[in-house]
Amino acid sequence: MTVIGIVGLPGSGKSEAAAVAREEGVPVVTMGDVIRQACRDRGLDPATHHGEVAKQLREENGPAAIAEASLPHIEEGLEDADIVVVDGIRSDVEVERFREAFGDEFVLVEVDAPDEARAERLDVRGRDASAEEGGESLEERDERELGFGMGEAMAMADLTVANDGTLEQFQNRIRRLLSEGVDTAER
Repeated sequence: MTVIGIVGLPGSGKSEAAAVAREEGVPVVTMGDVIRQACRDRGLDPATHHGEVAKQLREENGPAAIAEASLPHIEEGLEDADIVVVDGIRSDVEVERFREAFGDEFVLVEVDAPDEARAERLDVRGRDASAEEGGESLEERDERELGFGMGEAMAMADLTVANDGTLEQFQNRIRRLLSEGVDTAER
């Protein structure tokens, strides 16, 4: 049994790593899905209330609330698989909760990409308004994410996978990590 947590700054390739895991038949638990469900449970639109509800969940149930709510989904995935990937880790508190739950079977993987590549990916993805359109700049997004404790979480990573080449190279690094284990992953 292995639980692989993925952490990284916006545009680094976390979602792509999760997509590769899904393609390989590995269950993926997306922590944001817990928040989206909480939005729906509260009669709110996840597209516009995601951040607000995430903050409320942490205020109501503590800083590890989203990790805690993800645990049953991870355990369910482990019923039928040897590996489960957890996408969406945002803080050191969440990492600590997963390490408490899974011990040495929890591996934290940081996905790292150059700032220029991250900015291009976020622009192509088009999910968020750019700074020119009244949204956040990459620097502002990074600052917000790091404010959640993501910097501390990234510092706790057991392994860093570089996403500094082609998409195919990155996908192959993730496939190798999933099939051969953490010790063989190309960094």
